[in-house]
Amino acid sequence: MSLGTVERRQRRANGLPLPETGPRGRWDWLKSPWLWVTVVATVIYAAALLWMYLDVSADRQVEGGVNPGLNWTALKQSAVYAAPTLAFWTLLFLVVDRYRPLRGRLWWLALGWGGAIATGLSLIVNSWAASHLAIQGDGDPASGERVAVFVAPFVEEASKASILFVIALLIRYRVVSKVSGVVLAGLSAAAFAFTENIIYYARVIVYATSQIGVGNADAAVAQLVFMRGTLTCFGHPLFTSLTGVGFAVSLRTHSKVVRVLAPLVGYCAAVLLHMTFNSQVGNLSEIGLYVAAGSIWLFVVLPAFIWLWRQVMLQGRLIRDRLTDYVRMGWLTSADPQVQGRLWLRMRCLTLAATRGWRTLVATHRLQRILGELAYLRDSEVKGLVDDAARLRARDLLAEAQSLRGTAIDNPTGLKHKLPRLSIRRKVQAPPPLYPGPAGLAGSWPAPTSGTPLGSSSYSPVDPRWGPPQ
Repeated sequence: MSLGTVERRQRRANGLPLPETGPRGRWDWLKSPWLWVTVVATVIYAAALLWMYLDVSADRQVEGGVNPGLNWTALKQSAVYAAPTLAFWTLLFLVVDRYRPLRGRLWWLALGWGGAIATGLSLIVNSWAASHLAIQGDGDPASGERVAVFVAPFVEEASKASILFVIALLIRYRVVSKVSGVVLAGLSAAAFAFTENIIYYARVIVYATSQIGVGNADAAVAQLVFMRGTLTCFGHPLFTSLTGVGFAVSLRTHSKVVRVLAPLVGYCAAVLLHMTFNSQVGNLSEIGLYVAAGSIWLFVVLPAFIWLWRQVMLQGRLIRDRLTDYVRMGWLTSADPQVQGRLWLRMRCLTLAATRGWRTLVATHRLQRILGELAYLRDSEVKGLVDDAARLRARDLLAEAQSLRGTAIDNPTGLKHKLPRLSIRRKVQAPPPLYPGPAGLAGSWPAPTSGTPLGSSSYSPVDPRWGPPQ
């Protein structure tokens, strides 16, 4: 479908994508700009991680001696300790992001940004601030606490959440709900905590193995892993999710005041909570830390999980309401709102499609994405976030959904899974012999001669009319 210059400008002004023109060739995927954005971002992430490795592995001269750098063995061991925490939060956010799932490349951009770019920026700024806040010179132990309370919350929350603004500048139509904002912010924060935990764990490993009076080095490392990787692992994802909520609210409102204030309020709430947490952790005993962390899990994190799951349910209700508008217009079937607005029906469609081949599975997944985007496009029209350019995009989505109807599974009612049946070979039992002898089975007596032998002339001849047609 070819578009004029005016239509293209309208779509770009509303942040809506342009339709694909013509059939896709075998190598057209190389022309995708998002492919090269992902490749370039991956190279930048790798370069940032390499720079951080060179920085933390170098020895530093401080007052009264030298702080040894982190070796490669300690970093690898620390990565193994930090991986389960990253896997837990990543899986949690990806499971929540089901109704209007973001693209895999956006997940990767958020993870890489938090683990490489945000961590590198925070390392630079926090180190610079520590050198200026030190009173007794470089290596002043009190400067670390000052930075953790008065500098790190502002720097780290800004660096982690900045990926949200980058994605909004590129494709803001993908961030359609509070769940989308929480997922992007949470993935960035989880990756940030992963890299930060590696550095903290490696420092303890190097210090415990190089100092004689430390005691049991393994016990010291295990205690830190439990504290940061399990007991207080909610920290960074919880803080940055507040900025993600404010950011998502700003994208789904037509009020200019709310668009400006919502991200700022979310960022200030994240900084305040981060600052409070850092100030209290440094002054609590071990038992006090257990009590404080347990209280946060019970009274803050658990209600946050409940609120997030409620937002997921509200997504399903919104999809059912907005797709019903298209049913009334005659563009969708009456089953589409109920199927696309309930998670268990969507999952059943996918499982049914998986038993019918890869092509059916891809078409079903594509149909669910199209109808989800169509529902939120209609919601943007109702809220006044887009103008008449949304009608062109809706027409493209409806045409593509109609082309997938014959291949995709859009209604699981009455369908069963086509699972392969296991055939069991059964042993065939031979009938017992009618008489002993050579003509029977395992016999040694001669066959009887009485009666009519098989194939004798006493049988009636075959009617020649029974042959094949001439």
